[in-house]
Amino acid sequence: MQSVNRKKDGLVVTISLLANILLAGLKTTIGVLGHSPALLADGINSTSDVAYSIVVSIFVRMAHKPADDEHPYGHSQLESIGAVVIGSFVITTAIAIFWNTINTIYDLIKGAGINKGASSAALWIALFTILAKITLTIYSQRIGKQTRNASILALAYDHRNDVYSAVAVMIGIIFGQMGFYWVDPFAGAVVSLVILRTGIEILRESTADLMDTVPGQTLKLEIEEILAPNQKIDAIDEVHAHRFGPYLTINITVCIDGNIKVVEGDKIATWVEETIMENISSVRYVHVHYHPTVID
Repeated sequence: MQSVNRKKDGLVVTISLLANILLAGLKTTIGVLGHSPALLADGINSTSDVAYSIVVSIFVRMAHKPADDEHPYGHSQLESIGAVVIGSFVITTAIAIFWNTINTIYDLIKGAGINKGASSAALWIALFTILAKITLTIYSQRIGKQTRNASILALAYDHRNDVYSAVAVMIGIIFGQMGFYWVDPFAGAVVSLVILRTGIEILRESTADLMDTVPGQTLKLEIEEILAPNQKIDAIDEVHAHRFGPYLTINITVCIDGNIKVVEGDKIATWVEETIMENISSVRYVHVHYHPTVID
């Protein structure tokens, strides 16, 4: 399963990288030749996406390294670290775009801006970007949810942001061609705030993973319900969960009859381990400790 997930994640990263390289080249070139500051800014944003994709590919590859003596639970937390890096890039890009659009609006108000509508080629590139990024968003989200990879999901969020950016560019180009030159930078400013919000959300989720944030009481109640059918378990004493990237390791203590044989107790512990892993997909390891309820 891990091998299959690794291939899926790698394919998403590769496709995203190639798409971003293509879009960055197209938007930057046409933005200059087609007299579209908005498309040029979006091209710079796509250039940043190329950097995002490279970072993700590095962290995804490292996260799938097998467990070793120093990392007995594997390297999956690197996925969350990769998401932190992406979130930081997204926030930085949002601030840069916002600052640039404010300067552009100021220049237009002062009469220093270039009052020239963009070419039709710029409009077609913006439309192509929208279609491409919608496709990449859907694809990345689907694979990210299947593999539970925080970096891939963060990449999907970034693709979604690019849809908003491209829509704003298209609106700006259309209104710019109609003579409403201020619409272009204003739309960019609004989109930059949406991008900023997404970057903050990526950081919030990824740092929660790194800070070992777990469902707590909700998880304990779920485990108690799953184990309830086994009449040989008298009580569940403790449930502790530790997060390793997108996965959980469970340490659980169950109370059983103190008069049964050790072999029987081991069978119960094995059942507990297998049952939890079968019913909770996010659990990677389960460590079971059992102690007697009563001893005669």
